[in-house]
Amino acid sequence: MDHASRISMEDYTYDLPGERIASHPLGRRDASRLLIYGQDGIRDGLFGDLARQLLPGTLLVMNNTRVVQARLEFFKDSGARIEVFCLHPVQPSADVQLALGSPSPCRWFCLVGNARKWKSGELKITNPDNAFTLGVRMVQAQDEGFLLDFTWEPAHYSFAEVLEACGRTPLPPYIRRPAETSDRQNYQCVYAMNEGSVAAPTAGLHFTPELLNELEDKGVHAAYLTLHVGAGTFKPVSSPTIGEHQMHREQFVVDKTLLEQVVQHAGPLVPVGTTSMRSLESLYWLGAKVYAGQLASNDKLYIDQWFPYGWSGPRPGRNEALRALLDWMDRHHMVRLKGETSLIIVPSYRFMMSDSLVTNFHQPGSTLLLLVAAFIGPAWKAVYGHALENNYRFLSYGDACFLDPGQGRKDR
Repeated sequence: MDHASRISMEDYTYDLPGERIASHPLGRRDASRLLIYGQDGIRDGLFGDLARQLLPGTLLVMNNTRVVQARLEFFKDSGARIEVFCLHPVQPSADVQLALGSPSPCRWFCLVGNARKWKSGELKITNPDNAFTLGVRMVQAQDEGFLLDFTWEPAHYSFAEVLEACGRTPLPPYIRRPAETSDRQNYQCVYAMNEGSVAAPTAGLHFTPELLNELEDKGVHAAYLTLHVGAGTFKPVSSPTIGEHQMHREQFVVDKTLLEQVVQHAGPLVPVGTTSMRSLESLYWLGAKVYAGQLASNDKLYIDQWFPYGWSGPRPGRNEALRALLDWMDRHHMVRLKGETSLIIVPSYRFMMSDSLVTNFHQPGSTLLLLVAAFIGPAWKAVYGHALENNYRFLSYGDACFLDPGQGRKDR
């Protein structure tokens, strides 16, 4: 860990002009450009041609989380605008999927814009289209945000339905425009299913149903896990070295069938997006803990950000780790894993699950850029330099890249 924690963030930045940040998506998802990096260097392509880049027998692992309309706009009687950004639930459950499915009332940890104008009292939204009335009261300040209590009528509706009716799409802070009605669909993967994210797993935004069918016809199969992306994914690294940065916790949900699918799979394993990659690597480390006899039945399923870097136990192969995890699930009569991860992937990390990666272009000096640098090494500079020189569009609504470092398949 010592070497990894001393990584200087100055070495992982680049100049990103504002005009290169895509503020809107293209009219067709798979019309985005695709930068292809591999042993033969760098090539340019289109995302719609992804099937040509993947071998038959490849397993794509995708994050099927669904973005909730987590931004709420309230107005005081004075006209002061108060914006609430729901980050994660506190009551009735800290489990985001359970909390979103709950009826009134609930408590969430939120960011509050213009909080100095809201000292006390209830704020309300009334949506005449569907007769929802949503109220919010401030409980207390906490850390960098606030605990807020929400109540609504009709009370039997779930909080997810209330947000869908009253909220707005939580676009990233670098998209400097108000959310539009079209963002409700555009900022959502076509295979999104499980509600809980406040940011999209943006590598998946490029897929269309037609492209997924084409991939399946070629023998490239899809598997799904869920990691609910938090706003911490946009948190800048403000410290000079990465060791001082506190990585955010995110909840994941993985069905037993996904683990079985990976174990039975002999071809390349390719995560779609950094969230899928972090989830897969976190699953490996849970399996390694079981393999080493270090996961008790009452332990929380959690991988700390620096856990792999200080690991001194046995390092099983990918399938050994996952079989150990499957056996542990069988012993505890589990068909689904629910846990959290703060795993940070930086240069010196040894990848145990991922052979290639489909991802977007990430912010300078971010933990996501460190992940890319960990995966392809110093070549990240050439990849990003090529993208900048050739007018690629950057960040959430931007273009994508397929990174295939050709280091050989991971130990099965």
